[in-house]
Amino acid sequence: MNKSAAIQQINLLASSGTPFLLITDFQCANNQVLPIDQIKADQLLFDINGVRNFEQSVVPSAAIRLNRTPMTFSDFKAKYETVHAEIAKGNTYLLNLTQPTPITTTASLKEIFYHSKAKYKLWYKDQFVVFSPEIFIKIQEGKISSYPMKGTIDAGLPHAAETILTSDKEMAEHATIVDLIRNDMSQFAHQVKVEDFRYIDEIRTSEKHLLQVSSKITGQLAANYQKQLGEIIYSLLPAGSICGAPKQKTLDIIDQVEGYQRGYYTGIVGYFDGRNFDSGVMIRYIEKQDEQLVYKSGGGIHFLSDAAAEYQEMIDKVYVPVH
Repeated sequence: MNKSAAIQQINLLASSGTPFLLITDFQCANNQVLPIDQIKADQLLFDINGVRNFEQSVVPSAAIRLNRTPMTFSDFKAKYETVHAEIAKGNTYLLNLTQPTPITTTASLKEIFYHSKAKYKLWYKDQFVVFSPEIFIKIQEGKISSYPMKGTIDAGLPHAAETILTSDKEMAEHATIVDLIRNDMSQFAHQVKVEDFRYIDEIRTSEKHLLQVSSKITGQLAANYQKQLGEIIYSLLPAGSICGAPKQKTLDIIDQVEGYQRGYYTGIVGYFDGRNFDSGVMIRYIEKQDEQLVYKSGGGIHFLSDAAAEYQEMIDKVYVPVH
């Protein structure tokens, strides 16, 4: 359904206290608002922070291995330099540049869904699988919270936590996104504040131990917010952490420079339980294109960025979080 229909459906279901699952793509063009009692497990599996529509019964037979064939550095650098030119012109301050990486793996998409460790997981009609660590928004008892994730480093590097937390580039990039989301949230919430600025989450994968930096932003919604839940959600989309700032101009540049369709990658998946809402940004994403699997990943480009480091970050994010 289109965005307008999705907003109306969300408002209707939320106002009546009807649980539903929301799935929307990056451009908010393809939206699904699915009452929980209408979801068929042979078509869609979800796990939203432990709320799920399946029994964990599949036991891994072997470690999941993943082989990747990333684009060349020279091809990446050409796109990177286009973005940097836009930054130099003042058209964008921060842009999240993503690209597809063809992969092969020893597991099916459904096996990856079952065995990956993540807060937000979705398997959809064997077309794509998501295993995301990033919260989009949570709404609990009228309090809205967002947890933008910006900044990734290999935990095995010397002084990794200190390195990423003291990096001028990482600080500037993170602060830009926090400010963007705080402003977005203020459209419907009051008493908006940054409760926790730049804390570290640990993520273990089959190959690496990563550190990722997040912040917590909160606000208070009106008492009858359920009647406007659709507008609240879509006022924050696309998520600031996966586009950049200023948002609209940056989205225009992304459309010009990336050269492929993100689709559901960097959209959101969310669950309304009849009272509260929990949702994740659909990063860490594998899609089936004919018989080829494609892993989509990327990172933020800032005026202090380094092309080689950004290229490596894009590759480092091609992983399955199993251990």
